[in-house]
Amino acid sequence: MTHTTNGPADPSGADERTGGQAPRRQYAPDFLTELFRNPLDPGYADAAARRAKEGPRTGWRGASARGLALTTLVLVGFLFAIAYRQTMAEEPARGKARAALVDQIRTRQDAAEGLEQRAAALRAEVNALREANLAGDTAERLRNLEALTGLADVEGDGVVVTVADGHADVNVVTGGSKKVSKVLDRDLQDIANALWASGAEAIAINGERLTATSTIRAAGEAILVDFAPVTSPYEVAAIGPDDLRDRFEKTGSAALFRALVDKYGMTFEVDGRDDLTLPAAAGGDLEHAYRSPEPTPPATVSGTPEAPGPSGTPTPTTPTSPEGD
Repeated sequence: MTHTTNGPADPSGADERTGGQAPRRQYAPDFLTELFRNPLDPGYADAAARRAKEGPRTGWRGASARGLALTTLVLVGFLFAIAYRQTMAEEPARGKARAALVDQIRTRQDAAEGLEQRAAALRAEVNALREANLAGDTAERLRNLEALTGLADVEGDGVVVTVADGHADVNVVTGGSKKVSKVLDRDLQDIANALWASGAEAIAINGERLTATSTIRAAGEAILVDFAPVTSPYEVAAIGPDDLRDRFEKTGSAALFRALVDKYGMTFEVDGRDDLTLPAAAGGDLEHAYRSPEPTPPATVSGTPEAPGPSGTPTPTTPTSPEGD
């Protein structure tokens, strides 16, 4: 009986079948290595090898393949020609529609400007008639109030703050520009608030007078002052005390715009002006605010408060006499 003795395993991993050498491990290449090594899909590679082996097609198969390719190219070119002709045929209509819209906008703008001029003339006529019927002190007080509320033209010394957009870098892909170099509506708000805080008595932005109810807001890419569009450069004119310019120069808004000028190339100038004239606000109407009367404290009888009735009106309580009276 023969016994087979199993010896200890060779720690080096040698095998008699490999000539006493340890087997070499095979690592699969990663995806990128395989992609760069074999950029062509195996199916395409096999097809290319088969075509190279068979050679170019001859006979009716080659002729049919060339004819099919030629027919496809002709059809594609025909479709492109039809699309081009249709686009060119619709272009005059689009241009006419665009031109008509531009003409309508300009006509409406001219009409609005004419109405504003007529309204200003009527307001001046009304003011003249009113001053003729009022006493001297009353008329003077009325003119001062109208100047403060923005309902009358004002003249005086002040400053003009000019801000403008910087040179924006245009994106070659989207065609848009960076908004960091554009003056925003909140920038004009900051300048106006800084001028008010510096003692300004009247402010106008590009000729649009500010009142207590004025709004400065953005509508898309445009900035509106009381629904009137204003464009760059923006001139914020203010009438106030002699030191208005010095006060404004010390505000945080002025310091911020100086930093924007250094960083983004925006325009920021503060100039003192003599004999500024600010127009009255367009379409401004006085609105009176009334103070509501203070509620009368409820009356009490014998220290007992009145009980409210069903409609909220206090109903007095009638004291009852004790029994036996």
